[in-house]
Amino acid sequence: MRNSVFLLVFITIVFASCKDEVKTEPTLPAVHKAPNLSLGEANRLTELPLECISIEYPNKLNQSLNDASFIGEPKELHPAFYGCYDWHSAVHGHWSLISLLKQFPNLTQAASVREKLSASLSKGNILAEVSYFKIPGNASYERTYGWAWILKLAEELHTWDDPLARDLEKNLQPLTDLMVQSYLNFLPKLNYPIRVGEHSNTAFGLSFALDYAETLKDTILTDEIEKTIKRFYAKDNGMAGCPLEWEPSGFDFLSPCLEEANLVRRIYTPADFKVWFDTFLPQLKNPGFKLTPGKILDRTDGKLVHLDGLNFSRAWCLYGIAEALPEYAHIKDIAKEHIEYSLPNIVDDNYGGTHWLGSFAIYALNKAE
Repeated sequence: MRNSVFLLVFITIVFASCKDEVKTEPTLPAVHKAPNLSLGEANRLTELPLECISIEYPNKLNQSLNDASFIGEPKELHPAFYGCYDWHSAVHGHWSLISLLKQFPNLTQAASVREKLSASLSKGNILAEVSYFKIPGNASYERTYGWAWILKLAEELHTWDDPLARDLEKNLQPLTDLMVQSYLNFLPKLNYPIRVGEHSNTAFGLSFALDYAETLKDTILTDEIEKTIKRFYAKDNGMAGCPLEWEPSGFDFLSPCLEEANLVRRIYTPADFKVWFDTFLPQLKNPGFKLTPGKILDRTDGKLVHLDGLNFSRAWCLYGIAEALPEYAHIKDIAKEHIEYSLPNIVDDNYGGTHWLGSFAIYALNKAE
C-alpha cells in the first residue's frame, strides 16, 4: 500500500511538471522598431535649413587671406552657400531640403523649398563657388568634409526623379566635377588617415564620396577610394581593438571607431567583414553591450552641441554595421536610443545647433531600419 501511494504521488508530480513545461513558451527576442521619419517630423525639420540657407550672419568664413582682395561679404564670396553659419552647413542644408522634398512631395512648404533651391543653386552661383576654389591657396578649402557633402548633394539630385533635379544637377556639375578631381588628387598624397571626431575625419569623407561614386558608377573614383580604405584600415583589426571607451571627446560629432567600421564594411564580404570587425570592436559582440548617448550640458554652446550630431552619426553607423552583420541586430536598439535622445531637442532657439543638426537627424532617420 505504501509503495502504491508513493507511486501515485510520483506520477502526479511528474504529470504536473510536464503540464508546466507544455505551458511555458520560449521568450522571443524583441522586434526592433526603428524611429520613423514621418511627414510631421519632416515638416518640423524642414524649418531649420529653409530658414538658415539665406541667413548671412552670424558667419564663420574659415578662410586664409593672402591679401585684402580676399576679403568680402559671405554672400559675395559664396553666393550659393553663404548661409547656415558656415559653408559646409549651407551645403548640407541644401541636401536636407532636397532629401525631405524627395521623400515628401507634399511638404507644407514645398513651394518655398523649390523656389529657394532654384535661386540658390543657379548656374552663375555655382560657377562663382568653383572660382573660389581656384583662387591660389584655396584648393584645400573644406577638405574633405565640405567636399563630401557636395558629392552627397550631387548624389541626392541624381536620384531624384523631378525636372527641377535635372536642372539643379546640371548647374551643380562643375562643382561636383571639381570635388571628384580634388579627391583623386588628394587621396594618393594622404599618407595616414585622420582619426578625429570632427570635420577632417577621413572615414566620413570617404563614406560619402563612395556613395556618390557607386551611385554615379564612377569607377575611377570608386577604385581610388577602395584602394585608400585598404591602405588605411585593412590591418586595424590586428591592433588591440579600437578604443571606443575613449569616445567621445568633448566636441566630437563623429565616432572615429564607428565611422571606420561603417566604411570598411562596404568593401568586404559579410564573412570577411565579420572577421575584421570581431577583433576591431569585439565588445559589440555582447548582446548586453551598452553605449551611452553623448550628453549635452549646455545647448547654447555651439561646440558642446556637437554631441547631438555624434548621437545621430553613431546611429547611422550602427544601423549600417547591423545591416552588414544581421547577428549584431542588438546594436539597432543602441542606435534608436541615440536618435531618440537628441531628436526632440534640435529645433530650438540655439543657432549654434539648429544651423546644421537637422541634416544629421535626417540622415540618421533615413538609415534607420
